[in-house]
Amino acid sequence: MASPSPRRHALPPPRHLRTLSSTLVQESVAAAAALVQKWHPDDDSGSLFLHAAEHEAQRFLRAAADLHRAMLFFASNVTHGGHGLVQAQALLLTAMGRLDLELQLLLDDITQSADDATRSNIRAVAEAMMAAGYGKECISTFKSHRRAALATELQRLLGFLSPPDHLHKLTWEQLDDSIIPSWLAAATVAFNSLFAAEKDLCDAVFAGGNAAVGEAVFAAVANDQATSLLAVAEAAVARARRAPERLFRVLDVHDALTEVLPGLLSVFGDSSEVAARAALVVAKVGEAARGILGSLEAAIQKEPSKATAAGGAVHPLTRYVMNYLVFLADYQEGLALLVYDDHEQEASSPSVIIQRLVSALLGKLEAKAGCYREVALSYLFLANNTQYVANKVVGSGKLRGILGDGWAEAQSGKARAHVGVYVRAAWGKVMAAISGAEAPEAVEQAVMEAVGMQEQWVAADEETGEALRAAATAAVVPKYRMFYRRYGAAVRLTPGDVTTMIAALFAGPVGCSRKMMSELDQSVPKVEDEINQRIVLLAGRPAGSLLFDRFCGLASCCWIIAQTHRPDSKLRSQISKGSTRSIYTIILEIELLAPFALLSSNNHVS
Repeated sequence: MASPSPRRHALPPPRHLRTLSSTLVQESVAAAAALVQKWHPDDDSGSLFLHAAEHEAQRFLRAAADLHRAMLFFASNVTHGGHGLVQAQALLLTAMGRLDLELQLLLDDITQSADDATRSNIRAVAEAMMAAGYGKECISTFKSHRRAALATELQRLLGFLSPPDHLHKLTWEQLDDSIIPSWLAAATVAFNSLFAAEKDLCDAVFAGGNAAVGEAVFAAVANDQATSLLAVAEAAVARARRAPERLFRVLDVHDALTEVLPGLLSVFGDSSEVAARAALVVAKVGEAARGILGSLEAAIQKEPSKATAAGGAVHPLTRYVMNYLVFLADYQEGLALLVYDDHEQEASSPSVIIQRLVSALLGKLEAKAGCYREVALSYLFLANNTQYVANKVVGSGKLRGILGDGWAEAQSGKARAHVGVYVRAAWGKVMAAISGAEAPEAVEQAVMEAVGMQEQWVAADEETGEALRAAATAAVVPKYRMFYRRYGAAVRLTPGDVTTMIAALFAGPVGCSRKMMSELDQSVPKVEDEINQRIVLLAGRPAGSLLFDRFCGLASCCWIIAQTHRPDSKLRSQISKGSTRSIYTIILEIELLAPFALLSSNNHVS
């Protein structure tokens, strides 16, 4: 086996070749000097890349590269490179100053024109600066400009400065009306397109061997902005506390986070600081939602049982909870993700949560029913409220899907059973008087007392009113007809009279007794004046200021007048003018929220 040949050391080039190389380098420096002086950064000569011809910009980039090579050449030539090194270094510094200025101009331009040519020019400038040893300056300029541009765009989308420090000074109404809606729109645009575009720009400018640099630059540009945007959502949700009516904004924030999370992870990376912050915010949103739902269930259970509805009507708590659940069912998919628990999947499912809230409501209604003095009225109350619950479930496709058609039908069956008990209790004395063959006067007295007692009682809806009248007619009239035949002329009330009297019960507008209608007919002008004054006062006031006891009675008056009064009513005129808030919306809000607001106030909900 032959031995390896001895290592040969490279010999320096001959003297005449070194002289030739030095001459060429000096010529390139002289040529570059003329171009650098022409585009001196202190001269107001426009932009090489935006205003000059493309070949001029390319010449400048080549000149910068030549100066860098010349500087390296003279640095290696200790004997003859001193003056040339100083000259090349000074010219290179000037050229880098120009390229730094060009980078700023191009970065300013990209906010309006993000075409491939602009990106290509930015990349060319960045590569030239980094190749010449000015990478730190290049990155600093790039980061400062893009960070400022991104902050400006986010502020434009949000309508306010991104840092959430000032949010604790705002009322919930301000957050609900302005901050959160703006954040929902801004987050969708920012995480789905704005940050992705910024990432694409960094990847395009710092490509190839500078890819790691591009990742670091993007993180420096976007991380703080993204975490500040997430912090706005976190701060806003924290202000929701445990007020049930604020849950839907919390769910809106959660839905938005769920929508943008895949894009966020794709742009920033699964293990990034932003991804960790997003996971934390999602967890806090879930905690807030669970707390609100728990607060709602507790508030239902703590509702004073003695606070009953006049005339056995649908209780405001029933309306509030069922309307709440109708809205909640619209968030079923998001709620499923939000309340999911690996260890208690079944206990945390949306269907179980809604069933628990409905069960709490039904239990409270049973307790309230027991507080009525008249047994008949307690069962009328149960019939009205149970049927209202069933109707709400049937009327909401999503709520019906969660609880099932069988559940709603079962509640309707319970309502019918309550109607049966109500009829037996309300007309029991009449039936007993007829069966006991009491004197006609006693029977007629029992009929009049039964009718008089029920004149102030109400039906939940027309269908329930019809069912109540039909059940009473079927139970009372046949037996009264037999009684009438037995006593004949001695009886003043005919079967037809009794039928008419029963038919007149629950015949007014929904939730309105005959006595209420009579009183309203006599006081319509006064009520209308008060309503009109209230409408004026309501304009521009936050929803929380509406939650007062006295509005509950006023709400019923509004409904009755709006449905029954003359066409030239001042109230109708006010409605037709399109007031700031529709009177119907105001009434519904008052009727649904007032009772619960009283409960919430006990828990110091702001």
